[in-house]
Amino acid sequence: MRPIPIFASIVVALAVATMIGLGFWQLQRQVQKEAWIAQYSKAADLPETAYPLVPAKDKAPLFRKSRIMCVRVESWQAVAGKSYAGKAGFAHIARCDTGGAEGPGALVAAGWSNRPTNPDWKGGMITGVIAPDNKAIVRLVADQPVQGLERLAAPSIAAISNNHFLYAIQWFFFATAAAVIYGFALRRRWLDRSAAPPA
Repeated sequence: MRPIPIFASIVVALAVATMIGLGFWQLQRQVQKEAWIAQYSKAADLPETAYPLVPAKDKAPLFRKSRIMCVRVESWQAVAGKSYAGKAGFAHIARCDTGGAEGPGALVAAGWSNRPTNPDWKGGMITGVIAPDNKAIVRLVADQPVQGLERLAAPSIAAISNNHFLYAIQWFFFATAAAVIYGFALRRRWLDRSAAPPA
């Protein structure tokens, strides 16, 4: 019977099992993401909703119409963005103090311009659409720009990535590759031992 290294085999088996598990998890995430996208596609037809107090990543009311009262603009940020007409430039995002009515504050994408200079907007009522934000989970994209800016492109569901199937394929490939490589390593080990002269 050919000897098999116990410790190395256990490590490889655990690694392969973990990668297979991650692959199936990605497939589950794909189904979940497709359900969310289907839900988001109907959001534009739903009535206005309250801006989320403390947004949860998996339960944020994305692409729903909403509004906030920006009591005071605490800071501005200019990031790459497109206008409603499709021109490249800058999206101007205000961090608003909401006076506690909508939680600790909110991000408002107030409009677009071709320069990074932020507008002299101090606050007020803003209506718009709840869009995803990488850091704050959500932000409100204004329906109408504040004075001095142009209208931003509307948030698009197409911007939501759904690459979970490809990730699953990658994990299954890694698991297969690890098993095959370990099999070749064992075969080489056995050949080397069989070719070695007896002691």
